Amino acid sequence: MKKILVVAATAILIALPAVAGDCGTKATKAQYTEGHLTKDASQKVTTDIAETAAAAGSFTTLLAAAEAAGLVDALKGDGPLTLFAPTDAAFAALPAGTVDTLLKPENKLQLAAILKLHVIAGQKIKSADLAGKMLTAETLNGTIAIDGTAGVKINDATVITADVKASNGIIHVIDKVLLPAS
Repeated sequence: MKKILVVAATAILIALPAVAGDCGTKATKAQYTEGHLTKDASQKVTTDIAETAAAAGSFTTLLAAAEAAGLVDALKGDGPLTLFAPTDAAFAALPAGTVDTLLKPENKLQLAAILKLHVIAGQKIKSADLAGKMLTAETLNGTIAIDGTAGVKINDATVITADVKASNGIIHVIDKVLLPAS
């Protein structure tokens, strides 16, 4: 179980840049509005990362990949996790056939490695913690570069929606799928 949580946390880290904060009683609940996650400060967060992403409606490929890789339980675990979540459009931008190939059972380990690059375990990193800084962070599958000097970039992906809170962590929506170095 601990290995699964570490793997899921890594996947989440890569998908969400810079979000580390407390989950106090005034936490926000993510909602889906015109294809993006937004924050509703009037509600306390009660959904985990997987449920929050599912409710948004623009992360079906990410969630299907997490299921195929056996990482959904990790996204539902205690956390805290920081997930850099690629949208369905980010997955669609990969070369034709890439997602279908990765979803095959024989490619489960390769898919898990990609997803783990999107997760930082043990922290909720907020975009405010990244503002004006250039740094690196360890995900569940390697190191990512974070550039918070002009918006926030994770490797070559741009954070398009930051600081979406979940009961077990934080999500940063990104516009590209992070891939391990070859």
